[in-house]
Amino acid sequence: MRQVIPETMSGVLLTGHGGPEALEWSDAIPVPKVGAGQVLVRVLAAAINNTDINTRIGWYSSDITGATQDVGDDVAVEEGGWSGTLDFPIIQGGDICGEVVALGKGVRTRAIGERVTSQINIPRPTAKKPTGFVALGSEINGAFAQYCLLEANETFDVSRSPLSDVEIAAIPCAFGTAFNMLTRAGVRAGHDVLVTGASGGVGLASVQLAKKMGANVCGITAAQKAEVVRAAGANSALDRAAPVPDESFDVVVDVVAGPNWQQLILALRPGGHYAVSGAIAGPIVEADLRDVYLRDITIYGASFMARKVFAELVEMINNGEVKPLISKTYPLSEITAAQEEFISKTLPGKLVLIPPGVT
Repeated sequence: MRQVIPETMSGVLLTGHGGPEALEWSDAIPVPKVGAGQVLVRVLAAAINNTDINTRIGWYSSDITGATQDVGDDVAVEEGGWSGTLDFPIIQGGDICGEVVALGKGVRTRAIGERVTSQINIPRPTAKKPTGFVALGSEINGAFAQYCLLEANETFDVSRSPLSDVEIAAIPCAFGTAFNMLTRAGVRAGHDVLVTGASGGVGLASVQLAKKMGANVCGITAAQKAEVVRAAGANSALDRAAPVPDESFDVVVDVVAGPNWQQLILALRPGGHYAVSGAIAGPIVEADLRDVYLRDITIYGASFMARKVFAELVEMINNGEVKPLISKTYPLSEITAAQEEFISKTLPGKLVLIPPGVT
């Protein structure tokens, strides 16, 4: 039975870069009209990520050089999105689980009622930019509303997954980012892998996926979260304040960076691989390049993710082979409180928002 689609919807608008006051609740957002090749998705759940905070505060601007938590609410940047200047207002939310409720002209690959998800960093390569992509919830409107418009060929069917809507919504950014870094770094069975920020969404996903690949995993985390990291599959946990052992790992996957970055390079064995997809402790690092080139270290910046990589992750989702840790859910209307708790880093794993009308 086809759903009656309203003219307007409720959701959260990001009105500009700034503090929580930049998030504006509205019950009068026009529901997007479906064009050729598109699908309208009713959002069932949407998770919170560091990128939501970073985009709100304009952290992606080169004018900001500190850690995410050190950026004040009175930021004054213009080019603060992943790709620079954003066209406000926007609907954030790069993590989505939803139900297809309308099909655009020519869509044959999706069906009404299918449960779907999407990449957060959607690949749209061009001849001039072979690693071109757009970010859901940044360059295109995302999941922090009751409905989301997506290109049909950029959605993935997760109808047969045993995971809940909330669990699926917690996967695209965290597990996608983790799997992309591990894939780019060439992780394989027997590798020793170091994961920074191991109790966060990407960190726990990296631990779980690296273990699934047959690696030996060490996660850097706060002492009180060490058991959570071990439960995800880590062979060992290293306290954030402890020194990182030199030349002990084949691969480092990093979303933290900051002042201890040089330790991560030295932690790699000669010929080791370092993959980065975040820098919450600070994007500006100091390096001795001799420690890189004399030891043949390979560095991967990992934001572009090929569709085939995410498709492989979706197969794991549908087979129930991955499972995120959900610490808490909130009504979408409580996004400010949810983001405050997310920034505090007191809870491991993922925090997920539920739009109005979803039971």
